[in-house]
Amino acid sequence: MKESEIKLRVVLDEENVPEKIYWSASDKEDKGEESTKSISLNIWDHANLSTLRIDLWSKDMPTDEMKRFYVDCIGGLAQSVLNSTGDEFMSSAMNRLCDKFVKHLEEENKNNQQG
Repeated sequence: MKESEIKLRVVLDEENVPEKIYWSASDKEDKGEESTKSISLNIWDHANLSTLRIDLWSKDMPTDEMKRFYVDCIGGLAQSVLNSTGDEFMSSAMNRLCDKFVKHLEEENKNNQQG
């Protein structure tokens, strides 16, 4: 049986706020750690029928990138719902929400550039 390992390492400041986040995976082409500015991990707790979540971002994660990160997460979830359940309604609804968010972010970016 094959095994794969994913590791996360978080460097915290004196107030326990993430300064640096690193990840690695045993099946990743490039070996070793890579840095990132944000992670979102969701784990299904089948015993309690609920989701356990860990959302972390580093101090230097720009707000506009954070918003884009969450839009990408929702888009990825939409594809996962389709792949895992075949539920086209849920997947389409999630993708429509992403489209609305993208338009919002484009408008926000346009307004920030003008102001």
